[in-house]
Amino acid sequence: MRLLRRIPLPRVEKDYDMEADEEGAFASLKVLPSMELESASDDELVSSSGGKQELWPLGDVDPTRARFPCCIVWTPLPVVSWLAPYIGHVGIAREDGTILDFAGSNFVNVDDLAFGSVARCLQLDRKECCFPVNLATHVCARSYEHTEAGTAISWDDALRSGTRHFEHKCYNLFTCNSHSFVANCLNRLAYGGSAGWNVLNLAALVWLRGRWLDRMAVVRSFLPFAAVSCVGVLMAGWSFLLGMAAFSLLLLGWFVIGVYCVKGLVC
Repeated sequence: MRLLRRIPLPRVEKDYDMEADEEGAFASLKVLPSMELESASDDELVSSSGGKQELWPLGDVDPTRARFPCCIVWTPLPVVSWLAPYIGHVGIAREDGTILDFAGSNFVNVDDLAFGSVARCLQLDRKECCFPVNLATHVCARSYEHTEAGTAISWDDALRSGTRHFEHKCYNLFTCNSHSFVANCLNRLAYGGSAGWNVLNLAALVWLRGRWLDRMAVVRSFLPFAAVSCVGVLMAGWSFLLGMAAFSLLLLGWFVIGVYCVKGLVC
């Protein structure tokens, strides 16, 4: 008679606690991913915005050691520059100053500029380049064209990609030359907010904004042209100068047609 019916209150409380714990666990599982995503996105934004500022100072231009950090360099071409002194061989330097130049079929020269030492150089500002961490962080106005040309996360990364691309190219003075290689690198950098660099506007950039290293660089660039012109006038008269002018116009016309009229003829 004194036996009491056992009421499972503790069990109910235990079940209630378990259900509460399970609900709390599920709630925490639902909250944590969103918190992690938010923190991850914040970190990503910080890294992408901070990535633009991670540009360490460059070393000085040192012609004696052939170091030209982030520069486009130019040197005259044998024979060709004797007839047209505005034509030359160009290269582009890495951040440490090492020069890269497309010097032959399937070959990009490293730290040994073909056809002689540098006569003219132009140092570029890395702040005028676009280094997107992802497709949403372009700072240039032509992000689509930049993506097609190939993006890079740093100056050296763009040059590395351009080098790999031109290691499978055949060299041709009229269709695929050193200017083509440098223009391709500038397009990967989106220098000046543009992905439309080519052999013509690159040559204009070097001649309009580049600087001569010294007086001897000017002499060795123009002395052969002056000597050939004098000898030609003495032997053939003033018609020789007309012939040289015609040669220059034909050469310029070829590149204008190859770049702007027949797409893909000049790379």
